[in-house]
Amino acid sequence: MSIASSIWQRLAAVALGTATLFSGAAAFAQDWPSRPVRLINPFAAGSAVDVVARLIAARLSQNVNVQFIVENRTGASGNIGTEVAARARPDGETFLVGSPGTMAINPWLFKSLPYDAEKDFVAVTVLVSFPQVMVVNPKVPATTVAEFVAWVKGQQGRVNFASSGQGSTSHLVMELIRAEAKLDMTHIPFRGGSPAVQAVIAGDVQVAVEGLPSLPGHLAAGTIRPLAVTSERRSDALPNVPALSETYPGFDAAAWVILFAPAGTPTAIVNRMAAEVKKSLEAPEVQERLAKMGATPSGLGPVETAAFHKRELAKFKRAVEVSGAKAEQ
Repeated sequence: MSIASSIWQRLAAVALGTATLFSGAAAFAQDWPSRPVRLINPFAAGSAVDVVARLIAARLSQNVNVQFIVENRTGASGNIGTEVAARARPDGETFLVGSPGTMAINPWLFKSLPYDAEKDFVAVTVLVSFPQVMVVNPKVPATTVAEFVAWVKGQQGRVNFASSGQGSTSHLVMELIRAEAKLDMTHIPFRGGSPAVQAVIAGDVQVAVEGLPSLPGHLAAGTIRPLAVTSERRSDALPNVPALSETYPGFDAAAWVILFAPAGTPTAIVNRMAAEVKKSLEAPEVQERLAKMGATPSGLGPVETAAFHKRELAKFKRAVEVSGAKAEQ
């Protein structure tokens, strides 16, 4: 056998092996899942994130013909459930329902965490984004962001803003707004979004940022006044409410839900899961439910989702630094 023939035979063998490997991976993903799949939500049932997770899980179960189960593993500001997902076997049977608190804020808020938000996970897809809404007590003499900024600057530090807790998404988004507008305001943390909104309604504080899904009843009743949404664009649910980017170009601080898999999960499964979620998000009844919540469906692929997550980590690192927030021990 000539040297040339030998080389060609080796190249053919390598090509055959590579083709076999790819076909095996494709078959592996095609057979997945064969057993129930857990979607671990590190927060309590009933939240907007939980509602989205359960809506998608139900649709996935229907489409794939295998049960997808949302499992709430709460505690320690979401760190317990996130660690459970990080330590799970990377076999496509466990995914994390990630949100800004656990996957973009806690890495900068806590001195140490039982997980690494980047190294211990692989991004799968963005499920949805939620506009946050900047709301004020109706007695505040401002109907626009510009009027509010001018009013605050005339109050000489006497304006208070509420949040759902020290280091929460609502706290840090307001800190970004405060830094952008150079406002002197005092942070008053509450134990949850509902008490924070009630404090605005009562006039105990003047302003807050809260997720849109928590606000429709209050907005309809006129007990709070919306000034702006914090997403880059206006929300279809509040088309007459400006985006903060219309006052501060480039401002974008929407909340989101990202699906992550434990690091080491086969790429074929990650891609298949992303495709199945995208298909679920495109179902008309799912889109109708999400629209009523004020959620915008996404379905970004794994590569785009990883890049988006990296940008969000950088954004909230700045927010934590600006706020000086530290984890409550």
